[in-house]
Amino acid sequence: MKRRTALLGSLAAATASADLPAARAADQPVDLQLVLAVDVSRSIDEVEAELQRRGYIEALTNERVIDAILSGEHRRIAVCYTEWAGTHYQVVVIDWTLIDSATAARRFTEKLAEAPRTSHSWTAVGAALAHAGLRFDRSGFAAKRRVIDISGDGRTNDGPPAEIVRDRLVTQGIVINGLPVMMNRSNFGWPPDLTLDKYYEESVIGGSGSFMIVADNFEHFGRAVRTKLVREISGADVTTPTPA
Repeated sequence: MKRRTALLGSLAAATASADLPAARAADQPVDLQLVLAVDVSRSIDEVEAELQRRGYIEALTNERVIDAILSGEHRRIAVCYTEWAGTHYQVVVIDWTLIDSATAARRFTEKLAEAPRTSHSWTAVGAALAHAGLRFDRSGFAAKRRVIDISGDGRTNDGPPAEIVRDRLVTQGIVINGLPVMMNRSNFGWPPDLTLDKYYEESVIGGSGSFMIVADNFEHFGRAVRTKLVREISGADVTTPTPA
């Protein structure tokens, strides 16, 4: 009980900073500030982790995604890439980076490809959202849209409930979109979570225009990310391609 109270207290302190003005005179205007929050809990094995990382690398350099970036008023977005597991592991892999061309996107993905991958215990969706929300403070960019794109293969089993964090961030004008990965296999002895998509829909995503795109498994993760980024960046109403 004390641990839960402490976690909620920390959460309140963290999300309170979202009350700060989102833009200052020196901030560079962009069409979108996007935090990619990526699950690296131990339920994701090495092969799946590689497919996941490759999915983001290929999506961010995809022609359709670049076209979406260049279609905006400012023709540029800012991206921050984070990874998360339990409440003890929330890290920034690549901090805020301006993407305004295919070249800039390629530089970002080259850094991502070189960044070491790690794996940690537990799944703290709420803590991941709180950490991602803090990235918008003093980012150096200003945008009408601030979005957290969170992906994962499990529901919260550590830290504050996702709903509490989600609701607080939404009141600050932050939109949360989800990419649940449905795995039809057991996880450390637990049966497959066949309703993870419903959990993301009810407890994770939120805000004006929020949505989720489901990946049937990590083999289809790259296509789901690409579709999601196009819709996220441009606002286009696209659907996930039917797996071949």
